[in-house]
Amino acid sequence: MRTVYLSSAALVAPLALMLAAQPAFAQQAPQTAQAETATDAGESGEIVVTAAKRSENLQSVPISVSAIGGEALAKSRITSVDSLVNKVANLQLTSTVGDNTPIFALRGVSMSDFSLNQSSPVATYYDEVYKGNFAFLGIALYDIERVEVLRGPQGTLYGKNTTGGAVNLISRDAKLGETSGYFNAGYGNYNRVDLNGAVNVPLGEKAALRVAGTFAKADGWFKNVNPGFPDLASTDEWGIRGTLKLEPSDRLKITLRASHSFQNPQNYGIYAQPEAVNRPGLSQFQIDSNVPTKRRAVTTSVALTVNYDVSDTLAITSITSYDKGTLFFKEDTDGIRAQNLEVPYFDRASQFAQDLRLTSDTGGPFDFIVGAYFNREKVFNETTLEVFNGTDANSDGVINAQDCADALPVACKIRNQFDQVKKSFALYTDLKYKLTDALTLRGGLRYTHDTGAQTGFKSDALGVDDSFVANLIPLSDLRFTQNNVSGKIGIDYKLASGDLLYASVSRGYRAPSFNAQAFFAPVELGVAKAEQVTSFEAGAKTQFWDRRITLNMAAFYYNYKNQQFINVNPADASQQLLNIPKSRLYGGEVELTVRPSDTFTFHGGLGLLSTRIQQGIVSGVNVAGNRLSNAPTLTFNASFDWTMVQGKFGAISFHPEVAYQSSQFFENINIPRLRQTSYALFGGHLDWNSSDGRYSISAWARNLGNKFYFTSRIDLTGFGLDYNHIGNPRMYGVTAGVKF
Repeated sequence: MRTVYLSSAALVAPLALMLAAQPAFAQQAPQTAQAETATDAGESGEIVVTAAKRSENLQSVPISVSAIGGEALAKSRITSVDSLVNKVANLQLTSTVGDNTPIFALRGVSMSDFSLNQSSPVATYYDEVYKGNFAFLGIALYDIERVEVLRGPQGTLYGKNTTGGAVNLISRDAKLGETSGYFNAGYGNYNRVDLNGAVNVPLGEKAALRVAGTFAKADGWFKNVNPGFPDLASTDEWGIRGTLKLEPSDRLKITLRASHSFQNPQNYGIYAQPEAVNRPGLSQFQIDSNVPTKRRAVTTSVALTVNYDVSDTLAITSITSYDKGTLFFKEDTDGIRAQNLEVPYFDRASQFAQDLRLTSDTGGPFDFIVGAYFNREKVFNETTLEVFNGTDANSDGVINAQDCADALPVACKIRNQFDQVKKSFALYTDLKYKLTDALTLRGGLRYTHDTGAQTGFKSDALGVDDSFVANLIPLSDLRFTQNNVSGKIGIDYKLASGDLLYASVSRGYRAPSFNAQAFFAPVELGVAKAEQVTSFEAGAKTQFWDRRITLNMAAFYYNYKNQQFINVNPADASQQLLNIPKSRLYGGEVELTVRPSDTFTFHGGLGLLSTRIQQGIVSGVNVAGNRLSNAPTLTFNASFDWTMVQGKFGAISFHPEVAYQSSQFFENINIPRLRQTSYALFGGHLDWNSSDGRYSISAWARNLGNKFYFTSRIDLTGFGLDYNHIGNPRMYGVTAGVKF
């Protein structure tokens, strides 16, 4: 593959000047990303984040970041990363492969592919460990300290596959010298049962153990009218996480995390249109499915984080991790009991990663982060298209391999499979230099060397009994090598009031990808080029009225090159993984928090977005001038926290929420009938907390208006239908908790 270099003298020259500067050292401990933090806003309204790999006040970080504390997530019933879109401006997702496996879009940068071997351009991290493959995601939003959503290319500190940004999930750490814990139990509609809790115990003076777990089970909300077949979209999952913290000395801190999760629900359902195909008379939340196969997702992960203060001004951080996971589900793609199209997916993956960095905190004008990163990901992928498997092609009364041979692909199973190995090595820097007490110059560079190998790819036509009929794509191997330099240069100015103004130019990079949707001909095999986003951003972080009002704003302009997408040939239904050469995006976000009293707080977020494809052909159609997928022009979320009554009996508080988004498309051709119109979702919770803070009861609801809306749509007119995922219906329940 051709190597692409993404660097510029404009980025390198200022960084060279910064490296040449002589720092003035001061005697204070460096702030590493593992420092103790308090993330839920207290009386001051301050939130501490580690978005820039240092513990910093959110208002001091010169990037667009949304941070949500763990308590707020739990009370709002945000138990799946999918639901974060209702809390963060300009964050979207498609759920083409089901719950807990989101395909995020941030500021219009998204993945136009649902293959299980792919990695999103909005990267997901659990406790600083990158989770690229869907099989690694599992259950994570329990016993969470906070979630940070970083907008814009994060190509220096976070690296590849962050052209859109990054979502960081930070779990609660074990605490030395403390015996504590909590337990919550809840019940809701669809017979939903939720149990979760954690316990923290000291192990002597220099060690502690925290064990957290979660369990959820619920009936399916997608009602199946096919007699004897289960309702779809149920819940059946559990997860456990152990955190061992050791502090042998004041300079050395060691954290070992291990987690395991298991999901085995009835799979999601597909709402197929038109209703003539989806069977007349079905309501919006009914399906006529003949697939009872359960979804199965299993994850196991181990991560060791070591922080060592080399001196009072330098710290070394090492993060070593191993992940493995499997994901299997059979999709009833046509959404009816007739066997027109059904697709079993299987993904098995493992990865090893090592991040090693040196962080300075001199107290002088110059500070830096310098690091090295390695990741090896191995994937086995198998996908089967079961095409009209109920069809007797030769009308002999028996459906067998001969029917497939006579009418290929009708009455066939078209199965492809392959192994995939990707290796990534990177060197990175993040630098800052105070020109004056108020003015700071920042920048960074990251060099990445990526290699990929897709081996043993083949696609066969099989009979309905899995007997071999024909080889459609012979055994094939593909490889790529890619070198990339990503950079960032920025400047920020701190006003006398403490408010922050900032501006930056940065570049993000998404690695090349292999096509997993090749089934019928060797021409479908290929490697999509690397994506690139160049971002121009400016923002302000301000506080007024004795910090009772926090107003953060950001505006951006993106040059988006080579977005990877699946191209379906309308003539023969072949699929190729290609690139949209050029798009432009611009917009901004406004986030507002107002706390006029100790009993009332308002939170609001507004996202504005304009996207336009400037050059590209999709499915034989020139899409220049079209909007990008998953890019509504307006998103808005608002909530308030109001303590209505407070006394010796405790406190009663009310927390209504609303999330709105304007119309959008889920594909780049902008097919009018597949446009999702604007909609709003309402929810919230009513809480009682005892005066000592130990006991709580919460009544909660989500999608209170039972709004029917789509989360993914695909044109499958070759099978006589439009393929649709729909959002969850009204959910409500009661949760009781105790802390000790």
